[in-house]
Amino acid sequence: MTEKFTKTPGWLDWYAGPSKPRFKVPAGSVDAHCHVFGPGDQFPFAPERKYTPCDASKDQLFALRDHLGFDKNVVVQATCHGADNRAMVDALKASGGRAKGIATVKRSISDAELKELHDAGVRGVRFNFVKRLVDFTPKDELLEIASRIAPLGWHVVIYFEAVDLPELWDFFTALPTTVVVDHMGRPDVSKPIDGPEFELFLKFMREHTNVWSKVSCPERLSLTGPKALNGEQAAYQDVVPFARKVVESFPDRVLWGTDWPHPNLKDHMPDDGLLVDFIPQIATTAELQRKLLVDNPTRLYWPELK
Repeated sequence: MTEKFTKTPGWLDWYAGPSKPRFKVPAGSVDAHCHVFGPGDQFPFAPERKYTPCDASKDQLFALRDHLGFDKNVVVQATCHGADNRAMVDALKASGGRAKGIATVKRSISDAELKELHDAGVRGVRFNFVKRLVDFTPKDELLEIASRIAPLGWHVVIYFEAVDLPELWDFFTALPTTVVVDHMGRPDVSKPIDGPEFELFLKFMREHTNVWSKVSCPERLSLTGPKALNGEQAAYQDVVPFARKVVESFPDRVLWGTDWPHPNLKDHMPDDGLLVDFIPQIATTAELQRKLLVDNPTRLYWPELK
């Protein structure tokens, strides 16, 4: 029997009519952070989920990829699917080699199951420390998982909020893999860019050369929002200095993604075309843009193409 799912009250559906970006991304560009949700009647959402989203299928994701001018995707397992990676893996298998994946796994996963994920195109696991989204997983379990995936050449993606970095520092720096931080560790952009909180994040990247960062999700961080200034679209301007600082400080260890279909946003749903137009504000030269969108994600996810 097909299970029916009711969206979380107040859920904002993704914007179905994104503008065509004015910024033309370089050939071979990768949207290195996006998701698929269900469809729920085919890939049921996890019983332990903290939210129930709208459906957002692989076909809709690939249509957005083509509309925005990207060549490839990295599909990150969504928390609403828990450790059931079937929807994400289905998207990878349907991509014709144009998508890689980030999984969520439990300690109980077998070596054979890890190999199946690898063969499907999975190249990392995600550890989520945002308490409103997931229940706490013991750190010894996460370290065990990280040790098991390291021989596969996978990396660990970590999602946390800036205020929690001090207490998580020792754990993050003990991980035996490349570590990719989601959304710059969610800095509070109302605080000074040279203040202690963001400086700690920059120190984290400076002192640990295995740490990368996604300079994504300005719509989650911004207080000014996507409003126009002087007749020009100047979306999320308060985030620009933070993201530009990371790109210019660590040009070989940054990634960018849309975060489509933008789960758990409360005040507005972004136009993905405008998110692409945010890129040249934070990567201000053709060289930085190519590193951010092509060279870095290809090196990390498609090393066979380098």
